[in-house]
Amino acid sequence: MPRFDGRVVFITGGARGQGREHAVHFARAGADVVLVDVPEQVESVPYPLGTCGDLHETVALVEKQGRRALAIEADVRRSNQMRAAVEQAIDEFGAVDILVANAGIVTYRHLSEMDDQMWQDTIDVNLTGVANTVRAVLGHMLEQRYGRIVVTSSQAGRRGVPNLAHYSASKWGLIGLVKSVALEVAPALGITCNAVLPGGVDTPMMHHDEVYAVFAPDVPAPTRADLEERLGRLNPMPITWIEPSDISHAVLHLASEEARYVSGATIDVAAAFNANNS
Repeated sequence: MPRFDGRVVFITGGARGQGREHAVHFARAGADVVLVDVPEQVESVPYPLGTCGDLHETVALVEKQGRRALAIEADVRRSNQMRAAVEQAIDEFGAVDILVANAGIVTYRHLSEMDDQMWQDTIDVNLTGVANTVRAVLGHMLEQRYGRIVVTSSQAGRRGVPNLAHYSASKWGLIGLVKSVALEVAPALGITCNAVLPGGVDTPMMHHDEVYAVFAPDVPAPTRADLEERLGRLNPMPITWIEPSDISHAVLHLASEEARYVSGATIDVAAAFNANNS
């Protein structure tokens, strides 16, 4: 595992799921961690989102590794809140060296039946929210001539997916964003911008009735077991889930000194589900 002693990492969507896993891995590798999340529900999302309690539980997990942690309640959809969060992080820790733009939501609906709110919420969180976060930290990174930006895209950013037109559009958009930022910061020779593209990860986002119904529409009252059986068919490698830690290993590599010349890249962590992508 690479080391991040003396570094400060800023993680959005840090209350639980992949964000929490990244925070613990960075802390274990020596980094101090700023955790950003918003403990309120998004109107169109049917499953519970991270809570204030979840956010502070992640803080405790980071501190258990012997590192400092700062929890900030901020909404990635609000650029002023993200700028204030970055300023608070710099005031507290002196710098932001690594950004993991991880906050995201997913809902399922045929495009013909999707209302304006569901479309807008997904684009606002998944695409505009990441852009707001990158914009908030980029000036600081350019000033210090150092920075690592890692964005969470998705396998849905490489292909069309029924019932996920809004999500897929947002995640494809992130790849264009990452590649554009990589070119803009390349002359600084110390800043990189990359994306990870997970497959199906075992997080709370995947465990609710709407997901079960989408993956097992032929089952009257589908359960997690039905979802897992379907996922097992999709992955060429014979596994059901990718673990959050598998995504963290890719994130830490992209943030490391060993990856200093890796920029504008997309890294698939998807059990070969990505192998048929063009």
